[in-house]
Amino acid sequence: MNVFKALLPGLLVAQIIATIQVYLSNAGLYRAFVAMREAGYLVVPNQNAVHYLKEFAPAFFGGLFFTLTVGAGLSLLTLAAVWTWDRVFSRSRIFMSLLLLSWVGCLLWINSHGFSTAATAYFVFVPVVVSMSTLKWMPARFRQKTLSGELVPVIPLLLLALLWLPRAGGDMFLDIRDNLLLSNSFGTKISDFYYGYTLYPAEAFKSLDQKTLRTCRLEGIKDESTVKLLEKELLKHDYLNIRGYSKADLEIIEEGGMLVFRNRGNTILRTASEDFLAAPGEMLREFSLKSDRHSFFRKFTFFCLLTGSPVILYVALYALFRIVFRLFMAPKKSSVAASILCVTIVAVILSSLYFAGRKTTEVDNLSETMESGHWRQRVMALKIVEQKGMEIGNFRAYKKMLKSPYIPERYWLTKAMGKSRKTETYNDLRFLLNDPNQNVVCMAFYALGERKDPGAVGEIIKRISTSGDWYSQQYAYRALRRLGWKQTGSK
Repeated sequence: MNVFKALLPGLLVAQIIATIQVYLSNAGLYRAFVAMREAGYLVVPNQNAVHYLKEFAPAFFGGLFFTLTVGAGLSLLTLAAVWTWDRVFSRSRIFMSLLLLSWVGCLLWINSHGFSTAATAYFVFVPVVVSMSTLKWMPARFRQKTLSGELVPVIPLLLLALLWLPRAGGDMFLDIRDNLLLSNSFGTKISDFYYGYTLYPAEAFKSLDQKTLRTCRLEGIKDESTVKLLEKELLKHDYLNIRGYSKADLEIIEEGGMLVFRNRGNTILRTASEDFLAAPGEMLREFSLKSDRHSFFRKFTFFCLLTGSPVILYVALYALFRIVFRLFMAPKKSSVAASILCVTIVAVILSSLYFAGRKTTEVDNLSETMESGHWRQRVMALKIVEQKGMEIGNFRAYKKMLKSPYIPERYWLTKAMGKSRKTETYNDLRFLLNDPNQNVVCMAFYALGERKDPGAVGEIIKRISTSGDWYSQQYAYRALRRLGWKQTGSK
């Protein structure tokens, strides 16, 4: 079976859905951010970056995230289901009924907290298209072709899974970023592309609790003193009161002496004003949880990121290598050669990442290791300094690292400075705010927030106002909040 031909239609359909989903989300975000800015709030993204929300490119390239996660995962699951139905169960009606029941169950589950148009579209159209393409490209089952023979191409994937799954998670992604991407110019461009466009799809399915800024309306409350008390508490949790904004994330009205919390016209919570004022954070978290329509979809996306995305990458590489080998090899030999090459490349990469993550440096040798001639050794030393909360300013080598040509080294140095309390490291953090790499700049803002020095507020606000990068602006805003800064209210 030509696996890539069977999967490609599903990925194309997912890309169409994802582009529409992100585009509509961006349009809604644009209206919300413009309303926030006109109301007099400090808004992230600022006027230098918000206009990108109206453009097609962020929707298309941001949509690639959903295509290569949800689209990939659903395509692979559908292909596996159709193959099993055909090859293992000989197109049994009973097994088909079980598959259809599972499919309907997933559709009900993803809409259990409210109908989600985008999630439903993925789970309806991608499986239908991939089922049709799989049946079209699946070769006829000849008697001499055994089930075990058809499973042979799957063996390399199973072997690679044994390497990937034990390390899959946050640390693995950091290792991939540091050792595969930020260690070379081509990888850095991929990283810049990723961080430049992933905020758009992320905003499309975040819960309210995960958003940086949220909108609210309090016009349904007549008592002005109650409005002021509510607005004060809501501002502490970045719910910005915008008068006349009909698409607010949270609308609070009075009904029968109770506060009614509504989202998209649906009543989510009812509570007395004194109960809300006594525990606003807890109430708002409950409101976010009960109004969250994308909980299952987010979990499924993360699952696909760990499983579907690597498999699709493997399949694409295999298809590419097989085409090349077919130029000078017989079909069977080209398939074997492509499999061996794919497995070798991926195994070498995963093994190197695995051992890179296991390397340690003795604390007694940190000073010496930080002056090592190998940047990866210096990075490991910086990680230990940061993890143990040691004073980076006590190491004489740190000054040289400020202008290191290696991005991971500057990144981990910046993070270690968040635990420092020396004046010179504060000034060095300000210097790193001008770093050419976005990851380092974001970490510099994070470190300023970690230091808890309110004197950095003015500098951070100035940087937010002049920056053209949404990603670093988000880090800057979170740093402001960690330093105790709050929005001052609408005009």
